[in-house]
Amino acid sequence: MSGALVFIKEDLQISDLQVQILAGTLHACALPACMAAGRTSDYKGRRFAIILSSIIFSLGSILLAYGPSYLILIIGNCILGIAVGFALIIAPVYCAEISPPSYRGFLTSLPELSINIGLLLGYASNYFLEKLSLKLGWRMMLGAPTVPSLALAILMLKLVESPRWLIMQGRVGEARKVLLLVSNTKEEAEQRLKEIKVAVGIDENCALDIVQVSRKSRSGGGALKELFCKPSPPVRRILIAAIAIHAFLQLGGIGAILLYSPRIFEKTGITDKSMLMLATVGIGVSKVIFSFVSIFLLDKVGRRILLLVSAVGMVVTLLGLGICLTIVERYSTEREVWAINFTIIVTYVLVAFMTIGIGPVTWVYSAEIFPLRFRAQGLAVCVAVNRIANLIIITSFISIYKAITMGGLFFLLAAINALALWFYYTLPETKGRSLEDMETIFGGNSKLEI
Repeated sequence: MSGALVFIKEDLQISDLQVQILAGTLHACALPACMAAGRTSDYKGRRFAIILSSIIFSLGSILLAYGPSYLILIIGNCILGIAVGFALIIAPVYCAEISPPSYRGFLTSLPELSINIGLLLGYASNYFLEKLSLKLGWRMMLGAPTVPSLALAILMLKLVESPRWLIMQGRVGEARKVLLLVSNTKEEAEQRLKEIKVAVGIDENCALDIVQVSRKSRSGGGALKELFCKPSPPVRRILIAAIAIHAFLQLGGIGAILLYSPRIFEKTGITDKSMLMLATVGIGVSKVIFSFVSIFLLDKVGRRILLLVSAVGMVVTLLGLGICLTIVERYSTEREVWAINFTIIVTYVLVAFMTIGIGPVTWVYSAEIFPLRFRAQGLAVCVAVNRIANLIIITSFISIYKAITMGGLFFLLAAINALALWFYYTLPETKGRSLEDMETIFGGNSKLEI
């Protein structure tokens, strides 16, 4: 929506405050959807939740494309927020649960890669659609996602259900067939089946295809109460780790930088809207290129190393942007070519550092560390925190930079990412471990002593 906001503001004659509210409604409505998504996926299945999310996303995009007034855009964004709340939880959970340990980082990061490809296509379409009339251009930008979301809903009908969810329902025979399809060997499939059965509370030697399980296990009932009121020390550490990495992802400012990148570039002296849209295309290119790098590194160097490298790079680049924009705002009276070039290039580097580590690892790590009985609803809590943090940043970004300058805002974001760097250092590595091992990993040797 970053490019569309520029033209919506001009077409509908809305204020900066209304722009912030419009951008924030998506994340506000994603909050209740997150919690509903966790229960829905535990009750009806991961695949059902993804299909439902895709259909809702299509409806929201159609309404935004219609968009005759500011109120309709708010409603459309709210519908879109519900879809986003579902998708952000279910996609990583589904990928983590069907993936073998040796490829879990790669496969669980594919939704992030898909988002980044979509972001690039969005930036590119903004550049080309900007040439249309004012009233048509931004509506085409917002309506374009209808096609891929409907395609996803149709394609999901052909895919398998999560084997872990099937076992939670007592459908062991179906789960065995799925595991044989998604495992490297038959022996690995049988080993994964045994581990999941033990995690659910089924005897690992049970040979029945249909097993009677408790209603609590089937629906995920009581998971949140146990997670918050009576967690074991390992589960408490898991919850803190998962919530914190989601909070730092958004409080570090990357979501707002992506959304308001045209304004950031405008601060350096770019006034031509076509040039602003073209500059944002480079952000999408950077994200896609380094998404490919990250998906191949996740299972080779591990999650923790990528988090640390990513955080260091973000601190350095944010400080660079802060210094550059402070100089421009305080001492420049005319358009500075060096400042334009420096800001654009360093923004691309900032996005690259985020994309190689913090971006994908946040979703991979939080989707894999929760025990099965808490996974969907635990991740729902994390995504709710993610959306709250994003809502805070997005709805205050313009107000904050007007109060402390754009350069001052980047210094603040650098400080937040420096704090995140310390926290990432305390996290244990999960590369190559089965999902059923996570409580053990967080139980004994974790530096996260809480």
